[in-house]
Amino acid sequence: PVVLDLFHRDARIGEDWLRLHPREFGLFWRLAESPYERHTRLDLLKDVWRLRHDPETNRVAVTVARVRHKLARFDLGHLIATDLDQGGYFLDCEAAPVAV
Repeated sequence: PVVLDLFHRDARIGEDWLRLHPREFGLFWRLAESPYERHTRLDLLKDVWRLRHDPETNRVAVTVARVRHKLARFDLGHLIATDLDQGGYFLDCEAAPVAV
């Protein structure tokens, strides 16, 4: 299982730390607070970046990709799912790995 450590603001799997940057940790923490709940790009900009406007950048997508990449080292990149129908991201704790 993935352990989110609020004191260190990082996540670990077993004894291995993911070495998340502050925004990566903030995004992962926000998704973990309410697994399966969809969070739109604008929601995450507001909650993680504390922005009240849309800067029209891909910073959320880039941060999600970075966290997925770090999780993928442990075959867990699938945990952060994209909701193509409603838009946004969510933590899918029961998802099976996707074969590529």
